[in-house]
Parts: sequence; structure tokens; C-alpha cells
Amino acid sequence: MNAPIYVTPPPPLVMPEPPPGMLEIADLLRQSVELQRDQLALLRAQQAAQDNTSRWRAFLARWAGEFPEAGGACKQSLPVLERAYLELIRELTNRLKEIGDSLDDEFVMGEFLDRYGMRIGQLGSMINQLGPLADAAPADGPG
Repeated sequence: MNAPIYVTPPPPLVMPEPPPGMLEIADLLRQSVELQRDQLALLRAQQAAQDNTSRWRAFLARWAGEFPEAGGACKQSLPVLERAYLELIRELTNRLKEIGDSLDDEFVMGEFLDRYGMRIGQLGSMINQLGPLADAAPADGPG
């Protein structure tokens, strides 16, 4: 015999009324989450604005037709410049150890600056110019 089975729905749950302070706390938590979302959006925008690599990528892309090898050439030549720069720093520091306190002498100071000042400044400037271009160059780009 097949008798139908009837299932009645459960009675509706009646949620107890939260204490008066709980509604305010829930609202404050919602506001806090919204504020954190806004802060995250601002931090992301700030990070994007300070990304110099994207500017250099755009620069290389803009001139890729006329100078397709520029980024790759920078990437290849940068280690050579860095090595020369470190060699010069090593030579400079060894010379300072030899000189000692003699840099007070105007002739010794002039000779030291003539020998190292211009070269170390120029090499440092070249590294500062080529470094961002090398970082922005495509990994599989020409050069």
C-alpha cells in the first residue's frame, strides 16, 4: 500500500532582538571594512603611480621601431659597467688606505680627485641611466 507522506515545514525561526549596542557595533564594523577597502585602493593607486619601470617600458615601446635593440643592449652592458664601477671603488679605497691622513694636503687631495672623482661620478651616472632601461627591457627582447 502506498500512502502519501506529508511533511510540514518547520515553524519560522524567530531571531531574538539583538541588544541595543550590537547594532552599533555591527555598523562600526561595516564602516571599518569599507574604510580598509578605500585605503587598499589608494595604496594600489599610489604604487602604480610610483612604478618607474612601467614608464621606462612605455619609453622603450614607443621607440621600439627605431631602436629595437636599446633595452637588450642596456641589459647586456650594465654588468660590464657595474664591474668597472666596483673595480674603481676597490682601487679608490685601497688608495685611501695608502694615503691615510694625507688628504689634508691640498696637492694630495687634488691628485686624488683628479684621478678618481670624475671617473667614479661618470660611471655612477651611467649605471643610474642604464639600470632602469635594463630593468624595463623585455626578457626575450632583441639585443
